[in-house]
Parts: sequence; structure tokens; C-alpha cells
Amino acid sequence: MTYLIHASQYLLKTGLKTGGYLEIVDGKFGNYFPGNNHPDLEVVELGNTIVGPGLVDTHIHGMLKEDVMKSDWTGINKISEGLLKAGVTTWLPTTVTASSDQLTDICHMFSEHKGQETGAKIAGIHFEGPFFTEEHAGAENPKYMIDPNMKDLNRWLEASDGMLKKMSMAPERAGSCNFIRQATDAGVIISIGHSSADYDTACAAIQSGATIFTHTFNGMPEADHHNPSIANAALSVDGIYRELICDGHHVHPSLVKALIKASGEDHIVLITDCMEAGMMPDGDYILGELSVYVKDGMARLKQGDNLAGSVLLLKDAVKNLVSWGIPLASAMKMASVVPAESIGLDVSITRGNTADFIVMNQAGELQATYLAGKKRY
Repeated sequence: MTYLIHASQYLLKTGLKTGGYLEIVDGKFGNYFPGNNHPDLEVVELGNTIVGPGLVDTHIHGMLKEDVMKSDWTGINKISEGLLKAGVTTWLPTTVTASSDQLTDICHMFSEHKGQETGAKIAGIHFEGPFFTEEHAGAENPKYMIDPNMKDLNRWLEASDGMLKKMSMAPERAGSCNFIRQATDAGVIISIGHSSADYDTACAAIQSGATIFTHTFNGMPEADHHNPSIANAALSVDGIYRELICDGHHVHPSLVKALIKASGEDHIVLITDCMEAGMMPDGDYILGELSVYVKDGMARLKQGDNLAGSVLLLKDAVKNLVSWGIPLASAMKMASVVPAESIGLDVSITRGNTADFIVMNQAGELQATYLAGKKRY
């Protein structure tokens, strides 16, 4: 099926374009026709909206009372379907720190059902842990934290049939730099966080191949003007991606804007870190093995009161950035193209790419989600 869409603006690979028509050909993007000269095809009129690539959440644990650590495949697919309501068309199911055996079982589940999801596409698995430091455990369970090792990683890679795409780890753990070099050689993307690392240790990890900071400023010491930490590295090292949770609770908007200005929008990866309480009412929930309560838009551990993931939807992270003064097109890019690039994918609106796209109004509110050219929300 071939048709045209008509909107006010398009966030294309070549930049933000005004007016014109975008061709959809058998579930893929076709040509962009500026102005009013276009083929005689059916036109889907989208009005005063901006069309951009589908959003990509590379760090999400669950939603709709389902969670990567506890749900069977039916539950995982429920998350996949639910994410379309958040504008997300691609995601990385994310674990928490757990035993090697449990993580292996999760890998088996995803490999056995590879490609069977019916909603947002699973681009791989993200392991958040278990190679973390206890001091900045946050909502991760310290009893399972260990030093990085290739024995476990190779076990997980085999069990996942190569679906293990990304790992978050603390770079001060013993043997980290050597592990990072071997892991990246094996095709695993390394993100650093839940860490007490100083600036030099963080830089050594980056030199060894780490390319992302895990939920920047959360789960790490604050930036310091005398004793620089991993947070200083996040603010100053060039060419590295920074995850950011933009719910207004995890990081103050002023610091969000400062980091965007310091690193450039091409290196900001909007994530949700959403847990099973996403799209659910306030109340009691579980993250991994830890009890969590949700109130007033925040998820916190019952013991210790640390923030425990979030209930943020990625479409709302975009809207929040707009309300904080970030241009809509920039916010959309940081929630789609940049996260995809951080894991080696290209989801941009360009000829030949799968037509996964969203429609937003000028206030940054989601109007529709399309998967392979078909309207799904």
C-alpha cells in the first residue's frame, strides 16, 4: 500500500522541514515532496502537526503491572503493545541486578520469542547490572553485585542468541577496563553508572570503549569542583551519550538544560527507567525483589526511600522538555534518533527505512503512533 501524509512539519534525517508530503510505500518511508507537487495518491491529512521518527526507549523495566524480571512472554508483549500509547516503536527490555541464573533464564525467554512481539519492536536486551557498586545501588539489590567477568557475559550472550545489546556497569569494579574492551569486541554496548567512580576512572572506562552514561546524575556522586567524579566526566567528556530521565523528579530542569547545552542534543538519550507502575494508579509495586510505593508521580523504595525507577512515559519526557524551553524538534530527536544511534540503529525518516513514526501537536502532545506505516494508536 502506498499513500502520502501531509503535516505542518517533518523531522527528517536531513533536518526539520516545513510543509510538503511524505510518501509511505509498503510499510517503508518513500520520498519527501516539498511544496505541493506530489504523486496522485491517497493523502492522509494530519493538520498542524509535526511528524517524527517513532520514539526509542533504551532503558525501561516495565509498565502495566508487567516487568522484565517477572513477566512471561505474554506480559512482555503487553508492554510492547502498551508502549505504542507512549509513542515508543522500539525498546530495550531492561533487567535489574539479579543472580546469574535468573538473568540467564530471562535471556532464554527473549531468544525463544525473538521477533514475536506485536507492538513496539524489541531491539535487544539491556542488562542494568549486576556489575555495580553497593554504595550507589539505588533501587538495585546489592546482594547480587559482582565484579565483571567474561564467563557470565558469554553465558548470557549464548542464552540470548546475541540479543544482549547493552550493559550498564560501575567502572571502578575490579577488571572493568579489560572487561569493557572484551565486551565491546563481542558487540555489547557499555554504559557506566550506579557508580562511585572518580573522573579518571570514568575516563579510563570511556577510553576502553564505554559509550554511554547510565541515567546521568542518578546513582552517582555529584559533580565536584575539587574532587571530580563520574558526574564531572558526564558534563565534560566529548562524544559520549548521556541517558537522562526527564520527569522533573530525577534531575532538576535547570541541570537537564545545562547538560544538553554542554554535550549537544546529538548526545542526549532520553529514557524513562519506567517500572511496572507505568500507566498504573498510585500504590504498592515491586522492582526486582524490592518493594516500591508510587505516589505523586514518583516511585520510591519502601526501605530507604530512594527513587526506584520511574512511572514516566517517553512521550511525556518530550512534552516536559518542551515545557522547560527546549524546541519540540530537538526533544523529539533526543527521544528517537539519538537513542537509536546510541545502540547502533537508524530509525530516521529517510527513504527505505521502516515507516515507524509518530504525530505530535505543536505543544508536544502525542496524537498518533504508526508502526510500519499502519496507525496503531
